[in-house]
Amino acid sequence: MSKTNSLEGRVALVTGGSGGIGASIATKLAQHGLSVAVGYGKNGVRAQSLVNEITARSGRAVAIGADLRFPDASSKLVDAVEANLGSVDVLVSNAEMGKAKPLEHLTVDDFDETIAVNLRAPFLLAQRTIPGMKNRRFGRILFISSVAGFTGGLIGPHYAASKAGLHGLTHFLAQQTAAFGVTVNALAPALITETGMIPGDSEELRQRIPVGRLGRPEEVADLALAILRNPYLTNQVISLDGGMHPR
Repeated sequence: MSKTNSLEGRVALVTGGSGGIGASIATKLAQHGLSVAVGYGKNGVRAQSLVNEITARSGRAVAIGADLRFPDASSKLVDAVEANLGSVDVLVSNAEMGKAKPLEHLTVDDFDETIAVNLRAPFLLAQRTIPGMKNRRFGRILFISSVAGFTGGLIGPHYAASKAGLHGLTHFLAQQTAAFGVTVNALAPALITETGMIPGDSEELRQRIPVGRLGRPEEVADLALAILRNPYLTNQVISLDGGMHPR
């Protein structure tokens, strides 16, 4: 890979960086020479612990809190990253929420809050960072979605709609940015352990998955890195689900 397309020395922002998948992606990027901003919502202690682990291995990282339910939080988050590390070259929009509720109990507030974090915030983060990426002729955007964006999933219509919306956002942005050296893709995992959605393992869950086990956050991170490193890959939604949803 040419030096122009190398990730080493770049600045990455990973939202939801204190959770299982986000922490694994942030760690993986730091191991490959990126400076990493670990965005977090509530778990500042875990985010700072991750930053300490990265810096102890001679990496460069910072933890920055942002409540992405609010529209101005995305721009303020990027401002803080730029002040601490420099311009964002790699955006991994991983922060999400989704409270499982039956359709008849789902409120307007539930729906709006989920869309705000899972779809509006990724859009606002991309809107804020893309102009600089285009000017520098380099950028990588990766939205962490879910197989629920294809299948509807189990959590509810609010969650499924937010993830399906990410897929549409991916396709639109990718077409607008490809000529400027900016790639935009989405990664759609399912049934990954050690996350807020799936905190543990169970035989019932394993039986749903053709490979016979839950996925691991580090496996999501491995694929995320491969996507981010490839300058010819854009406008794709790639599922990682143990064979649950062949496409």
